[in-house]
Amino acid sequence: MTTPLLDNDVLRTFVTIAECGTFTAAARIVHRTPSALSMQIKQLEQKLGKCLFIREPRRVRLTTEGEALLDYSRRLLQLNEEAIQYFLAPTLEGKVGIGTSDDIGTRILPEVLSQFARSYPAVLVNVVVGSSKQNLERLDAGELDMVLVTVSDEVREIRGEVVHEEPLVWAGHEESSAFLRSPVPLAVAHEGCAWRRMTLRALDRLGTPYRIAYTCENCSGQEAALMADLAIAPFPRSLVQAPLKEITNPNLPEIGSYQLALVRRGSNPVNDALASHVKDAFVNRQ
Repeated sequence: MTTPLLDNDVLRTFVTIAECGTFTAAARIVHRTPSALSMQIKQLEQKLGKCLFIREPRRVRLTTEGEALLDYSRRLLQLNEEAIQYFLAPTLEGKVGIGTSDDIGTRILPEVLSQFARSYPAVLVNVVVGSSKQNLERLDAGELDMVLVTVSDEVREIRGEVVHEEPLVWAGHEESSAFLRSPVPLAVAHEGCAWRRMTLRALDRLGTPYRIAYTCENCSGQEAALMADLAIAPFPRSLVQAPLKEITNPNLPEIGSYQLALVRRGSNPVNDALASHVKDAFVNRQ
């Protein structure tokens, strides 16, 4: 039996509905009627032999099969875009430098660079991992073309374009007892780090006694202190993975959300292409 092929236009409709939560909202985005979208999804469900959405009075939500298809759909659409870009986009040559923090450099940037290299194999990319302050200084000195910097929630005027926002949570080992100690032992970065500033401000506001037990600019270094149960630390929620866990305790305040901003020194085809890949990576993680 011939394996059925999935149509990219239908997959794009499916992803839009999943992200919007209603057929009506998705219809406005793809410029079609809700009934046309409903027919597309019905045909897709018949082709796969699976129900993809649970219809509720005011919204739809994905079934288990729908969640699986959503992941495949995003990857197929991304691959299709890369293929078209490879053949139709003008060939780029040159070099571009990007600065990033340790957590972004190890979690998100590898995938970005891999996709960028497939689309623009003639472009040399130089990656510098460091603190936001260090990388901004390198940018201003002309050593880098763009940097991803961490911005705390109290900053009113953000330099650059915000590409991501995520809450900071308390993280510790699965069997941690460090958060029960007084003063609370913390693993944080050095002075100037937005996460550190937000964390200490939240603790001071609640009146929770604390001490800086471990300092390291890299998340991997802070994670080592957590693994040894020497301290707890503020981490982005997406970074808290086993054997770490999110810790909740009445003596630990909500820290708040931080933002990532993409700051660029200038615009040219090479810089614009990498910046577009970086922004798309964060959009796809929403």
